[in-house]
Amino acid sequence: MEARSRSAGSPLRLALLLLLLLTPPAHASWWFIGALGARVICDNIPGLVGKQRQICQKQPDVMRSLAEGALDWIHECQHQFRHHRWNCSTLERDHSVFGRAMQRSSREAAFVYAISSAGVVHAITRACSQGELTSCSCDPRKKGKWRDARGEFDWGGCSDNVAYGIRFARGFVDAKEKKEKDARALINLHNNRSGRKAVKRFLKPECKCHGVSGSCTLRTCWLAMSDFRRTGDFLRRRYNAAIQVALNQDGTGFLVANRNFKKPTKSDLVYSDTSPDYCLFDREAGSMGTAGRACNRASRGTDGCEVMCCGRGYDTTRVTRTAKCECKFHWCCSVRCKECQESLDVHTCKAPKQADWLDQT
Repeated sequence: MEARSRSAGSPLRLALLLLLLLTPPAHASWWFIGALGARVICDNIPGLVGKQRQICQKQPDVMRSLAEGALDWIHECQHQFRHHRWNCSTLERDHSVFGRAMQRSSREAAFVYAISSAGVVHAITRACSQGELTSCSCDPRKKGKWRDARGEFDWGGCSDNVAYGIRFARGFVDAKEKKEKDARALINLHNNRSGRKAVKRFLKPECKCHGVSGSCTLRTCWLAMSDFRRTGDFLRRRYNAAIQVALNQDGTGFLVANRNFKKPTKSDLVYSDTSPDYCLFDREAGSMGTAGRACNRASRGTDGCEVMCCGRGYDTTRVTRTAKCECKFHWCCSVRCKECQESLDVHTCKAPKQADWLDQT
């Protein structure tokens, strides 16, 4: 995952702070934390319910980790949908971060709730292991001897305390949904839990060998989280297989909308509303449209010009860019490259006809 410098985010955070005074707080979300930074969010960010605000005020170090982690999961969301009509785009002047697209219980909303919950678990757990938080440390339960396919080993090192990350995410992220207690809240709670479980799914053992000449007669092992990309890839597959549901008569669970589908498990993503096609700009639907989006003329997939441009056609522009070429390894120990100019065609989706555009605005 690409690193993001803290200094680069400062102007953005300052601009968003000013927007707090200019933009109404309707449909605000804790997701906005990632844009503001931890020093000011507790009193200024709209969208936090009472419990979330209390946690924020009592644990500022945890909130700093959460704010930095929010940038990571938003970036992961955008990576997963970079070749799709809906590309997890964020809106600068919207406290809900993703705009009105999140107002309906769609597949896309299901993914955002799951990846955001997973992002909190990952960020807080990582901060625990790195000693950045006063409220947690390594997993204290991983002690003593154990056995795997390679034989016996000792639990040691610093196992990632994912249990703490999950507890924090459950208490903080779920607070707003537990307060609402309606059908949408129940769906969001389910997807939040699915995201938390996804992080735990990819815990893996890492070991260090001890013995004469590295013979590995003794091993010390610990549990570590996998790269967040694995969680993103998994939740992206869950998005593809998401199950449409309706609330049961008791209001305590789900009924599958299509009887041909299985009942959702705790790892599945669920939704209740069909998604727009995201072809045209539609303020009410939260669709940004695909006009001007780059597409791949040779692809038949979602990034192909036919699919991405919704049949409207595309424009082709010849561009020239500088790229490294003729790279050679030099002893010792560097790689030297030349800079070459290359020309390529860039294809972008045409805008809709004026009449179609006006119908959607």
